[in-house]
Order: sequence, then structure tokens, then C-alpha cells
Amino acid sequence: MPKLKTRKCAAKRLKQTGTGKYRHNKAGARHLMSTKNAKRRLRLRQDGEVSPAEKKRIKVALPYGL
Repeated sequence: MPKLKTRKCAAKRLKQTGTGKYRHNKAGARHLMSTKNAKRRLRLRQDGEVSPAEKKRIKVALPYGL
């Protein structure tokens, strides 16, 4: 049985927490920040959590974890 390949696009975008959850960067924090209010900018800095519905797809994309 050959080794499974890791989906590099997923490996570069996701981080795994100690409890096994996956975190990702939020969209919309690259440019045009002056038009967004401070509360919104603070929220965009924090990592977002991947929903449980997507977890199955991530396990396929990252067969050996991160």
C-alpha cells in the first residue's frame, strides 16, 4: 500500500490544536482595513474554527495530521 499524499493547500492554511480541532485564518483581513471598524478588525485577527461538518474532508486531505 503506497503512502498517502498530503493536500498541501490544506496543510498551509490549517493548524491543529492540542484537542484535535482545526483553526484557520479569517478571510477579509488583507487590505481595505481602513473602512472596517476596530471591533471587526479585532475579530479578523483571531483564528476561526473549522466546523465539525468539514472535519471529515480535512482528515482526508491531511491523512497524517499536521
